[in-house]
Amino acid sequence: MRTLLPHAELRDVALRPAATARVWLGAGMPLETVAVPGVALASGDVLVAVELSTICGSDVHTVRGDRPSPVPVVLGHESVGRVIALGDGGARTADGGELRVGDRVVWSVTVSCGTCNRCECGLPQKCRTLAKYGHERIEPRWELTGGFATHVHLRRGTAIVRASESLPAAALAPASCATATAWAAVARAGRDLEGVSVRVYGAGLVGLSAAAIAADLGARVSVVDPSAQRRLLAERFGAEPDADDAAPTVVIEASGHAVAEAIASVDVGGTVILVGSVFPAAPVALDAEDLVRRLVTITGVHNYTGTDLVDAVAFLAGRGRAYPFADMVGAVHPLGDADVALAAAAAPGAPLRVGLAPR
Repeated sequence: MRTLLPHAELRDVALRPAATARVWLGAGMPLETVAVPGVALASGDVLVAVELSTICGSDVHTVRGDRPSPVPVVLGHESVGRVIALGDGGARTADGGELRVGDRVVWSVTVSCGTCNRCECGLPQKCRTLAKYGHERIEPRWELTGGFATHVHLRRGTAIVRASESLPAAALAPASCATATAWAAVARAGRDLEGVSVRVYGAGLVGLSAAAIAADLGARVSVVDPSAQRRLLAERFGAEPDADDAAPTVVIEASGHAVAEAIASVDVGGTVILVGSVFPAAPVALDAEDLVRRLVTITGVHNYTGTDLVDAVAFLAGRGRAYPFADMVGAVHPLGDADVALAAAAAPGAPLRVGLAPR
């Protein structure tokens, strides 16, 4: 929970017209619109006007009732926006720059304290007082907690990254989930990928992003997905169309449905990075003797650090421009049609992302 500062340490910012947020109240219920006439910014807080938010699969799972969530909650954790107000003392980007009103930014899904033992040992995404945008129950003085809104109130401890004005919003919004998570997954391989065989299971946006990042680092990438259309799409993200069947050195399991296959497929001395298992599923049996004899490393990635987000945004602004990230967002709906947008995101054959734009 957020600790509110004494009133003297808060900066009240009136919003005219009032900010609006679409609030989820529970499975089977339509979203409600809540007006927020002002916010109270603590030192280090930032108020952002949303340019575009995209609907992640986890938002769909929440609305379906497949994953627990407190209510009422403002969903959405993939957004790009513009700074319109700062708390007293200002705020800094994740790489140390000074934030200014007018900056175009993306921000991490997590809010971390920076002082607990997990934060201090390089695991801010597992902070002991962690908060997450799009996942927290709204509360007084922190109502604008997710991307399905005209504005988001970013708390101190959020990794904020300045974004290029020339990049499409559709490429930038998913950076705070899919791209940064994929960057963290590829980095977890812990080795130079030049000429290395990398196999990605799952051609969702995380898997495709991981394929592009690995290919850009010189890897020979193959993508496994039950959809022939998705496998063809993966070729636009650096996957080789006729990858050989040799055991890969690095395997990234981004679907959550092929964990056993991913572990069985990796070469001797290889690394398996599990990133897609973020929903309840049947336990996977492990043959410990086989893992020991093959010298296999299995590691998990959940969320990411501020450095990962900085690197992911730099990739999108640089060599990542060669890949069709912006094309992965289908229709963009007005914020008032958030229920329609969620239904579109959940429909069979839906695009990888559906957008929501307040303006």
